[in-house]
Amino acid sequence: MAITSLFLFLVVFIVLSYWDISVYRSWPTTGLFACSSVRSNPNSISPPSKPDIKRLSKIWDSLHTLFDEHSPRPSTLPRETFSSGSTDFPPIEVIKQHLKIPESEANATRVRHADLLRQIAAYPRNLFSGRGVVMLAGGHYSEFAATALGMLREVRSKLPVEVWMKDDTEEKEGWCGELEKEGMVCRRLSDYMDMSALKHPYTWKVFTMLFSSFKEFIFLDADNMPMKNPDYLFDSKPYRDTGAILWPDYWRSTGSPWLPYVIGISDEPSDLLLSRDQKTVESGQMVWDKQRHWKSLCLAAYYNYYGPNYYYTLISQAWAGWGDKDTFPMALEAMKEDYYEVPHTIDTLFVNGTIHGIGMIQADPANYTTRTPLFLHANIVKWSVRDFLCVGCPSEDPKSAGPSFLENPGSTIHSHLKEARRVYSTIQFEGSGLDPEPMLWKCMEHTACRSVWGNEQLCQQTRDHMAKTFGFQFKASHVATVTGFGELMCAVDP
Repeated sequence: MAITSLFLFLVVFIVLSYWDISVYRSWPTTGLFACSSVRSNPNSISPPSKPDIKRLSKIWDSLHTLFDEHSPRPSTLPRETFSSGSTDFPPIEVIKQHLKIPESEANATRVRHADLLRQIAAYPRNLFSGRGVVMLAGGHYSEFAATALGMLREVRSKLPVEVWMKDDTEEKEGWCGELEKEGMVCRRLSDYMDMSALKHPYTWKVFTMLFSSFKEFIFLDADNMPMKNPDYLFDSKPYRDTGAILWPDYWRSTGSPWLPYVIGISDEPSDLLLSRDQKTVESGQMVWDKQRHWKSLCLAAYYNYYGPNYYYTLISQAWAGWGDKDTFPMALEAMKEDYYEVPHTIDTLFVNGTIHGIGMIQADPANYTTRTPLFLHANIVKWSVRDFLCVGCPSEDPKSAGPSFLENPGSTIHSHLKEARRVYSTIQFEGSGLDPEPMLWKCMEHTACRSVWGNEQLCQQTRDHMAKTFGFQFKASHVATVTGFGELMCAVDP
């Protein structure tokens, strides 16, 4: 009788003790001693299966040889900015006259380019499968990725994820193991190719897409975060119709008139791209079907392979956006493949109470008539809990060493962190039903308190800011404490 009574008492005690941590309304209860959350993988999302690295490496060997045999002429273009020095969009006549390429060299590159298109192999069968998210991280960018990947799970995405890095030197010890528990896996480009051929980081993105095990994927930059579940994009009409969705950047093309001629979309030097009322592309997010757009993906890889020396300059003439971003639409156009460019312009996100731009809001492509937010590309102030709140912390990456925003009075968000105020203005989200900042701080708290990136001081600072700014509460699991499992603090929604 005494044993039975004791047992019943313990059961009641455990239930009552656990009650505090089960009140997190948006997190389903899945365990007794852990903080039950979407971060505990309640949908049992499995990491992507291991790809056929040997076969993919052979494909790259063939492409590498093909690319080397079809190098542009000249091999290097001068990267010279427009002489006016103004940040205003250059006049069309200035753009047309800027880059000097001898006609003989343009003709030679055009011939090589056309021959390359004929020799790109067809889509490789039985190599890629399924749908997922591809992200390029590594080094300091992995800290931004920790927040972005958290947001992916916070908005209830069920897609598996591949997190790519250059090589093992860019991996944070222990982080990849954490990712696997959330249906994510780390990949290294160096396992597939000799990275000495690709010295500029801008060239790496397209190869994560090329080598990814997914047949269909959403690519996200490490500082780009969905504000609602993006899984539906694969079933949206723009994607079903075309197999590729691209988002606009701020400005129109500044490409050389030689560009459409060289890539074969015009029979002579032309201002075709300059005369369009169409923006250039912002490649922080893309949706892509490899089966429908394999050849254009290979061609984009070619443009990036020769990007720093030739194609980046041919495409932008060293003005804003020099890099990989417009290699993707140019490849699709050169291959005469359809794609969908979201018609809604970027909405700039501002620091709360200021006119300082801090990020970009990209729209939902499924909503044709009204701009509704989908992605938050934090291209100016990137969300790393260490960069935001660390005081006296050593930098994980010597190249990015410096004070945190909280430590730096010159930071545009220093006073917001010091005085426990919102970082983002909410004006751009009015009427959308979205408020990404509390979710972002949940992701930061997870990183600070339950990840290899965090520490006790950083964890407490993050929780203090969340409590003061948004009204979050943090309650202990008495069960875990009393039974010797340690003190687990679980967030409670404001």
